[in-house]
Amino acid sequence: MSRESGEGVTPGYELPLRLLFAFRTVIDELHERIAREGHPDLRPTHGFVFQAIGPHGTTAVELGKRLGVSKQAAGKTVEQLERLGYVERGSDPADARRKVVRLTERGVDCLVRSARIFEELRAEWVAQLGGEEQLRGLEEALRTLAPGDPFRLDTPRWFGAAQ
Repeated sequence: MSRESGEGVTPGYELPLRLLFAFRTVIDELHERIAREGHPDLRPTHGFVFQAIGPHGTTAVELGKRLGVSKQAAGKTVEQLERLGYVERGSDPADARRKVVRLTERGVDCLVRSARIFEELRAEWVAQLGGEEQLRGLEEALRTLAPGDPFRLDTPRWFGAAQ
């Protein structure tokens, strides 16, 4: 299939592929860098899990809801991240019967390093595009095309089978 349909018109299917490729480029580079900084076992899904856990922690049931996966799938991910030292389970101070998943110091360190690396990558994209204005224009266009909360994590079937 040719890359262009008609006279210089890009086929419609290329846009989502380019957006996905841009996402993968940033995330893959983030993971290469964060691995060199002491976090070699992280996978792209883990960042979404860290965001869903949040600064105050959450239960496995709520984590599953936020990610659009079953309690069991969320529990398996928590077990894996617990073995790697990124999360811990503890009692909820408000209700000792509930177990809350929280980020450990290692998990918070990973988020802090990730935030710094994302800023570095953004600066590199600014340089590649020829200035802050060009990247800001791209970001604004994406906000127009994809409005809403960029931290929305409840996309069913993205992280496993929906409940």
